[in-house]
Amino acid sequence: MDTATILATLLSGSVIGLILGLVGGGGSILAVPLLVYVAGVGSPHAAIGTAAVAVTVNALASLVGHAHAGRVKWRCASVFAVSGMIGAALGAELGKAFDGKRLLVSFGLLMIGVGLSMLRKRRSAEAPDVRLTRNSAATLLPRLVPIGLGVGLAAGFFGIGGGFLIVPGLTLATAMPLSFAIGTSLVVVSALGLTTATSYALSGLVDWSTTALLVAGGIVGTIGGIALGTVLSTRKGLVERGFAVVVIAIGAYIAAASL
Repeated sequence: MDTATILATLLSGSVIGLILGLVGGGGSILAVPLLVYVAGVGSPHAAIGTAAVAVTVNALASLVGHAHAGRVKWRCASVFAVSGMIGAALGAELGKAFDGKRLLVSFGLLMIGVGLSMLRKRRSAEAPDVRLTRNSAATLLPRLVPIGLGVGLAAGFFGIGGGFLIVPGLTLATAMPLSFAIGTSLVVVSALGLTTATSYALSGLVDWSTTALLVAGGIVGTIGGIALGTVLSTRKGLVERGFAVVVIAIGAYIAAASL
């Protein structure tokens, strides 16, 4: 690996960590295109496996900061994560059997869809005190379980942590505020990433030297993302909309280039 590739990979990791720390997701959906088009990983399947490992480690690092600030709904996260892990295990097996070029086209279309969904305004009232208890289980479980399963299936199939699918999924299921959904999503991102990473690693589809560089860059990016998120906490909507536009643009480029 030459110096230019090492620097490009470190930079890619920093971007992934920055986004994860700032908005709780999205770094994972950028990881595969960064590895393919910036770091020069030739195989889409190897890029997915490598991204899954790096995103899992970076999400865990970001989770520590959000948990310390008390922005994690652990019980809701646990149910969503278990459901998502089942879906991710199935999705990963399907993804490995899928043609690489078609996988990239589908990935690009998913990015466009996720970006468009992020631009839509939330209409439901927030419930900052929502908790999964014996009394609320009858209402919350029928929402958390199927949404978690669907998000996990997509996360495993495309090798993404699923943060920008999980955040809207959590708000839809529980109406928790965005700040709590971001922190809570990192528990699920870590769990889904671990499931996908394990599947791809067992199939020999992880580039470990690239992973190490991504993680190193990601730790630095995560610290910066959490700090920047605190500064921009009053303008979170602007940050989300800006990132949504970036996701849509990259998704369109990947789909067009793969076709």
